[in-house]
Amino acid sequence: RATSNHKVKETVALELSYVNSNLQLLKEELEELNSSMDVYQNDSESISVPMIPLGLKETKELDLLVPLKDFIIDHYGEEGVQFEKEIKEFMELRQAMRTPSRNEAGLELLMEYYNQLYFLDSRFFPPTKTLGVFFHWYDSLTGVPSHQRALAFEKGSVLFNLGALHTQIGARQDRASLPGLNQAIDAFQKAAGAFNYLKENFSNAPSLDMSAASLTMLVRLMVAQVQECVFEKMTLLRAQNDFLARLQLAQEAARVEYVYSLVHQTMSQPHVKDYVPFSWTTMVHVKSEHFRALSHYFAAIALCDCPAPSDAELLEQEKAFLQFHVTMPEGPSLRVLLQDPEERRKLAKAHLKKAIMKHEEAMRIHGLCKILRKMDILQEVLSFAHKRSLSKYSEIDHEEDFFETGEAPDIHPKTHQKPEIKSPNFSQVKVTDLFHRLGPLSVFSAKNKWYPARRVHLMRGENGFGFTLRGDSPVLIAGVIPGGCAAEAGLKEGDYIISVNGKDCKWSKHAEVVQLLKSTGKEGVDIGVITLQGSECPKAVDRKAAVMSSGSGMLKSNKENSRKSLMNSKSASTLLVWSKKSKRSKKSTYSGVPFTAVGDNEAMY
Repeated sequence: RATSNHKVKETVALELSYVNSNLQLLKEELEELNSSMDVYQNDSESISVPMIPLGLKETKELDLLVPLKDFIIDHYGEEGVQFEKEIKEFMELRQAMRTPSRNEAGLELLMEYYNQLYFLDSRFFPPTKTLGVFFHWYDSLTGVPSHQRALAFEKGSVLFNLGALHTQIGARQDRASLPGLNQAIDAFQKAAGAFNYLKENFSNAPSLDMSAASLTMLVRLMVAQVQECVFEKMTLLRAQNDFLARLQLAQEAARVEYVYSLVHQTMSQPHVKDYVPFSWTTMVHVKSEHFRALSHYFAAIALCDCPAPSDAELLEQEKAFLQFHVTMPEGPSLRVLLQDPEERRKLAKAHLKKAIMKHEEAMRIHGLCKILRKMDILQEVLSFAHKRSLSKYSEIDHEEDFFETGEAPDIHPKTHQKPEIKSPNFSQVKVTDLFHRLGPLSVFSAKNKWYPARRVHLMRGENGFGFTLRGDSPVLIAGVIPGGCAAEAGLKEGDYIISVNGKDCKWSKHAEVVQLLKSTGKEGVDIGVITLQGSECPKAVDRKAAVMSSGSGMLKSNKENSRKSLMNSKSASTLLVWSKKSKRSKKSTYSGVPFTAVGDNEAMY
């Protein structure tokens, strides 16, 4: 558009096509790196179908020293330099969480940082403005960078990495052993729980890996991988020559095929198709066909390798076989089918024919993907299963067979162990507020504002100091006697005592503050107090905040950690913002009663 010269336009178009082709090559290489399944697999010599793990989201370093110090000065009226140790400790924790180890310690590290973000949110992120820092994170699959000022983006990204780390731990397990299978099942169920929790509690994510469509796909993928592990667990535990056990195996395999076909449908949707690596989509499709083939193979094995039932076994086998096929096979009655070896062989042959077709389809789809072709283990598993079905077909195929092998009906999917989506247990990792020296969160939080601290000198009168105290951490002045010492000194109902004679009392219990006041002599006592802005009544502040939050967004609660999520309707690009339910103790809330009506937890001084 900048020129009318055709030669210049042709030159530019040629250069752009060269750049675009290079970008396409880089994109393919990046996809191959980020979707790599080999790197996370276990080192066992046993043959297992590889699982799909996720790479972690990467993030930039973040320097919070100056922004947090400035906020402490402006909002809390404290010297920011006095909190450098706490700020640096938080930054070190964030740095460590960028590269967690692929084990329980790595999971605990991510959980610890995630829990600390709750305190950071409460202390430094007021509802009306941001801290002025950007949180930079890269998409786990494409590497595309995203950034937001909202702390919810940081929380969501850490939660995503928690799920991703579970997938890596699950993929690394030795699934040839029962303990390894149980650990893999647990890991993939927890991964599904993390992604599901993220989907339900966060919205408007700026990166594609955290979009609702992607998270739905990831939850289904994890559930499918759990179902695959359940099938593998059954193959370890099954009786070798038991007819009913092999029918169960066939139905378990059909269930795995069903859940993987659901994942494949999800991955083929418009919003997900262009984003999900081709190797993932192909792998899921391969597994769907592979397990469908296995379901028919085990059905055939049950029919041709197990002896005809005795009269005592017949009723039980009839009952199981009635629920085995999606539609009943054509031919003789069920009783004749189960008792006649020739009829059993015919149906087994039909199942094997279908198994071989599905094995070949799985191998054809596998051959379409360059990345999967490099995976020797997957090639070996598919080839072994195919040869096994061919061998069994040759074994039961007779030269004198002149009948045309019928179409075997599909097998009804059924599982004895349904996958459980395990939500993150945030209380599992206990953390202490790094910035607890700022004072109790019920008062000293980013959402509350107060007038500058006042220092008041009090002399004890004949009737004491002339005020009523209530609660603790911090102690509240619940009532002031008109004309008394406290009233003359300028103390008001609703003031919080933050110091007595220079001693910090923000965290002091009621009895400790009373003891400090009683120990003063004739020279009197210096009391430091603050008053919350807007109203001297903390309950009024809480009610106002509750009204504002319910009018400006959408709340979702979670039983695990009693957190609330709040989405500001003014900003469509902001993630759902989270805050914890305020749990103010009855002892520390202002009752609104006059000083003459002293409550059970109040005392006059």
